[in-house]
Amino acid sequence: MRRDSKLSSVLHVLLHLAHSDHPMTSEDMARFLDTNPVLVRRVLAGLRERGFIASNRGHGGGWSITCDLAKVTLRDIYEAVGAPPFFAMGNRTESPGCLVEQVVNASLGAAFDEAEALLMRQLGHVTLADLSAEFNRRYDQHAHTHGVHHAHHERDL
Repeated sequence: MRRDSKLSSVLHVLLHLAHSDHPMTSEDMARFLDTNPVLVRRVLAGLRERGFIASNRGHGGGWSITCDLAKVTLRDIYEAVGAPPFFAMGNRTESPGCLVEQVVNASLGAAFDEAEALLMRQLGHVTLADLSAEFNRRYDQHAHTHGVHHAHHERDL
């Protein structure tokens, strides 16, 4: 079963945008994700509606970050992309009158609800600025370890 990676993909794109010194096209971002630019635009529309990013047409146009990374949490992004289900598992509902199915569903339902609540709390504690800072830390470590000497452009986060 294929996992839904929409949230991960959007966060990937947002970090590229945050560290870019110019707007990026849907085609640029699609290459990062190995996907179709139309799919990128479709997903980014929800972020634009919330004011997290903006797009400009024409020469030199593209997508850019418009939000304060320190004020946007992963939960905000999760909700902006339509709050896809966290779990591929679910309860069996073929025989709702079956007492065994009811007991199993009640037990699993409580566990799923608790796990989802924990995930939502965790997503609410992590900001885009936190991800950006971790990227910067890893980039600097990688550059130091591998002797990379090219400039790393970053915005004031």
